[in-house]
Amino acid sequence: MANLTSFVLVILSVIVGMTLASQAGINAQLRSGLSSPLQAAFISFVIGTLVLGTLVLIEGKPWFPSGSIRSIPWWAWLGGFLGAFNIAMSIYLAPMLGALALAISIVCGQVIASLFFDQYGLLGYPKIELSPQRLGGAILIVIGVILVANHPSKGS
Repeated sequence: MANLTSFVLVILSVIVGMTLASQAGINAQLRSGLSSPLQAAFISFVIGTLVLGTLVLIEGKPWFPSGSIRSIPWWAWLGGFLGAFNIAMSIYLAPMLGALALAISIVCGQVIASLFFDQYGLLGYPKIELSPQRLGGAILIVIGVILVANHPSKGS
């Protein structure tokens, strides 16, 4: 049963990756219409905030249960800042890099940071030692970035 659960979680993660690739293209089209990557990112966040706000209201749980704010580390509040940075940069970079180069570059950055976070058990992740297999997988992603980044773009 654990293998089935792991498989489903990996499939869901792949779907998230697919939606991220779609989101960058969709937001880049919004940028085209608005002539501003920052305005496009803002509109994207407003819509996302409305959707999440609706879901939170449907969920019906109380906001900030007693003592919860004091138990949250200061850096945990930076997620919105990082989200805004990630969306704005994706909107800016998507038309210049294309979907594949953007996606694999983002994944490469995630892999490099994730190796570090796992090695030291940072940001609430479990501590997972660096193994030859994990390092080999990360190196393959870096090689993939090099191969994709050196591909001729836009019909050249």
